[in-house]
Amino acid sequence: MEKFNRTLRGYDPDEVNAFLDQVIGQVEKMVNETKVKDAKIKELKLLEKENARLKEKLSQYERMEGTLNKAILMSQKASEQIRTSARRESEAILEEAKHNANRIVNDALLRAEKTDMEANMLKRNINIFKRRLKGIIEQQLEIVNDIEKVDF
Repeated sequence: MEKFNRTLRGYDPDEVNAFLDQVIGQVEKMVNETKVKDAKIKELKLLEKENARLKEKLSQYERMEGTLNKAILMSQKASEQIRTSARRESEAILEEAKHNANRIVNDALLRAEKTDMEANMLKRNINIFKRRLKGIIEQQLEIVNDIEKVDF
């Protein structure tokens, strides 16, 4: 505590005024420091709010990333299943095509064999027909020769 010198009417006014100026300076300094600290507190609160908002956004993006990763995994599994299904289907189609090709080849061979047999039968029939026709023609020729021998 400050002690003032006594004068005729009480304390020395210059000392009291100097002390008051000092107190006023300290109070103003404290008020200014308080204002600066209040401004810093407001700034920190704003930064804290911004930090909380950014953390929420980060959390949201992390959830989205997790969802996207799950979607990617599901699409990979689905594409693998589609590939597997397509392979099986193509193998089944190939087997059916081979079976159909074998059946077609066998049918063609049977038809070719039947056609060959029919062609051989036609050749025999033509040879028989030629022999018979030749025999008939020779008989007719003998009749013509016999008619020439007869005189009218």
